[in-house]
Amino acid sequence: MCWGVKAGNSPTESLEADDNLLSKIQQLPLEKKESLELACFFCHCCYRFGGHFPTGNCCQNRKFLSNSTEHQCMQEFMDKKLPGIIARIGDIKSEIKILSIGGGAGEIDLQILSKVQAQYPGVHIINEVVEPSAEQITKYKELVAKTSNLENIKFAWHKETSSEYQNRMMEKKELQRWDFIHMIQMLYYVKDIPATLKFFHSRLATNAKILIIIVSGASSWQKLWEKYGSRLPRNDLCQYVTSSDLTQMLDKLGIKYEYYDLLSTMDISDCFIDGNENGDLLWDFLTETCNFNTTAPPDLKAEIMKDLQKPEFSIKKEGKVLFNNSLSFIVVEA
Repeated sequence: MCWGVKAGNSPTESLEADDNLLSKIQQLPLEKKESLELACFFCHCCYRFGGHFPTGNCCQNRKFLSNSTEHQCMQEFMDKKLPGIIARIGDIKSEIKILSIGGGAGEIDLQILSKVQAQYPGVHIINEVVEPSAEQITKYKELVAKTSNLENIKFAWHKETSSEYQNRMMEKKELQRWDFIHMIQMLYYVKDIPATLKFFHSRLATNAKILIIIVSGASSWQKLWEKYGSRLPRNDLCQYVTSSDLTQMLDKLGIKYEYYDLLSTMDISDCFIDGNENGDLLWDFLTETCNFNTTAPPDLKAEIMKDLQKPEFSIKKEGKVLFNNSLSFIVVEA
């Protein structure tokens, strides 16, 4: 994550699950802590609108959001595609069981639940959440408390990673079947993705689906990771994985799925303005490296800067440089 000083190298499934790492982050100077938060936010551990890092300051996350159309991309999918995907999950059922893996602070989860409610008005819904961050679970509960029209939904939260949840279920032989499982921007932190996919697929009920949202293999992230991943500071907290990798895994497992790609862009124009604070922060999560702009080897920075302005990475429109930040929405069938 940084040249010289690393924040941590625990082989956990997600940053939130490593309390020692969070403690180290909290002890960093504010400016470094905030840059690290942004770098990790790109990695999507902070994705769910609020950020997982307990810094008490979400303004940097909001800067990212203001530069990206990722939320609009998500909203378009939820409005236009999701209703058709869930159209049969509750057929002839008195109760619909939903499992959220990496539910964060719950904003996306509640959008999904509202679509299920609209499809199956009055049907009782069980919504269980697997989330390793205690802070995020607290935020999720607070959001539920102030949201109306949730009377027919029973919530339960489990403070654990997906692997911990999987192991606990197998040890207790509590092999519950689910009507809808969603994994949104969390598979980067799973050590054994094929095993995780196989397990949760085996827990699908009749007509059930799994929704996976992940960076598209057609996005510029894939190109950036392939070319520069080995030259950037790394730890084993997350892995470079895109929809291209995921669909190959699903094919090998013989699991059926549907695939949607939606365009999202991120305005990285400020990266090319010397001394621009927002540009410095953008550099941090483009490279997953804190203080990249001031600490990276000059030749590496110059090379990446040149590439980011090429058509295969970004488009130039109305004086802006727009990085391809496209997402893939993969729907796995029972």
